[in-house]
Amino acid sequence: MKNPLILTFDLGTQSMRGMLVNKQGQIVYMIQHKYETPYYSKKPGWAEQKPEFYFDTLCFISKELKGKSPNGFDDVIGVTLTAIRDSSVCLDENNKPLRDVILWLDSRETNYVKPFKWWIKTAMKLAGMEATLNKQYKVSAANWIMENEPDIWEKTCKFVMLPTYLNYKMTGQLKDCPANMIGHIPFDYKKMNWQSKNNIKRCMCDIPKLQLCDLVQTEETIGMITNQMEELSGIPEGLPLIATGSDKGCETLGLSVINEEKAALSFGTTATVQFATKKYFEPKRFLPAYPGVPPGMYNPEIEIFRGYWLISWFKREFAMKECVEARRRGCDPEKILNERLREIPPGCDGLILQPFWTPGVVIPNAKGAIIGFSDVHTRIHIYRAIIEGIGFALMDGMYSMERRSGQKIKEIYVAGGGSQSDEICQITANMFGLPVIRIQTHEASGLGASIAGFVAMGEFKSYEEAISQMVHIKDVFQPDMEEHIIYEKLYHYVYKRIYSRLLPLYVKIKHLT
Repeated sequence: MKNPLILTFDLGTQSMRGMLVNKQGQIVYMIQHKYETPYYSKKPGWAEQKPEFYFDTLCFISKELKGKSPNGFDDVIGVTLTAIRDSSVCLDENNKPLRDVILWLDSRETNYVKPFKWWIKTAMKLAGMEATLNKQYKVSAANWIMENEPDIWEKTCKFVMLPTYLNYKMTGQLKDCPANMIGHIPFDYKKMNWQSKNNIKRCMCDIPKLQLCDLVQTEETIGMITNQMEELSGIPEGLPLIATGSDKGCETLGLSVINEEKAALSFGTTATVQFATKKYFEPKRFLPAYPGVPPGMYNPEIEIFRGYWLISWFKREFAMKECVEARRRGCDPEKILNERLREIPPGCDGLILQPFWTPGVVIPNAKGAIIGFSDVHTRIHIYRAIIEGIGFALMDGMYSMERRSGQKIKEIYVAGGGSQSDEICQITANMFGLPVIRIQTHEASGLGASIAGFVAMGEFKSYEEAISQMVHIKDVFQPDMEEHIIYEKLYHYVYKRIYSRLLPLYVKIKHLT
């Protein structure tokens, strides 16, 4: 075929995109559907969605995309899907959902922790990880269902991730790849397979292997598009659905981060820093490195769970003036807020923010904090403090992973909504003291999934060749090293000390409230 295309679906928290991508890395056509209701909450902190919501949205986008393309899907050689992580579905004996999807941002917990074997409990206590072990047990959706919906769990024949269920709906095959097995499930991330019975971490979520899906490798075909799927979506029957990986893994690949001198920053609802390495290492103690999309690759990662969600929070609570101005100017409020970042100096005149509105895995007692207020501070100081606070947390994650791996990062590639701002990219370059690079599109996750699709279909001999043809540098933000020195001092002498100093108060708050 002269101009082959990959049909890629990128399922996010707030929206879904369908796109046709060519071998030059161009998104030829794209349809984005923003969810009117991304999730619903039966109780505060819960986040669920109906499984058919995602499948119906995918089919709707597919039909619209096919109609937009002059050749329909005639030039499509393969289909890929990349999706949000740690969102789980219970299926019955006929692979039909028994309840709605529990999404990754759901914060429900079990009331009890099943007693662990004495030697596991002792080992974790000696390692100082007992609280983390208990927390991981309590936040595992499967454990919550076992405790609170035993009738549902009794009928559950398969417990799968959301993309695995969509794979089944598209092909009739309940299969997925290691790069999608990112969640609270008994998965051995180092061996890229299901945990053995004797794995010390299995106690956090002990689901029998028979209740888990079959695994295939990235680049392998999950199955062929079925006749029923063609009728519902317009995707031609017989096209291969190719295994790729999670949205973050595909994003890292789409940013061209496949060697040890580059890091990928994602400025999305969850902010992350990911490395690429063929050597397995834990980014933090007892925190696994996730399987990357290229076979044999790992993506160790540090997450800031409420990341650039904080901008939405700030906009809702403090930025009515900018929202009104944005409507008048016909632009997004973020554009106006980001322009105003230039009014505030590095370090926000002493205002420092710790962005743990939702605590991390290994810091379960953390909370958000802003310190250093004085009479000079304004709303825009707070806004810039949010950007810098996320930056400090990502710096902390990157430095930690450099120490644990021996890697030395020389370039940073960025994606996600926040990366569209020149001001945020420049602040990031100044904070890290490294070049910050933007590629030709902020749809890096869809691009990465398409790269994997073209490699799988033999259009490129390797990921390196595919990246050389499909990923193009658009902007480079060089760091202001004088500002970097200011940020380094603030990081080492202030930010690094906030958590340890406030931890006793966080624990006390938790007990009192």
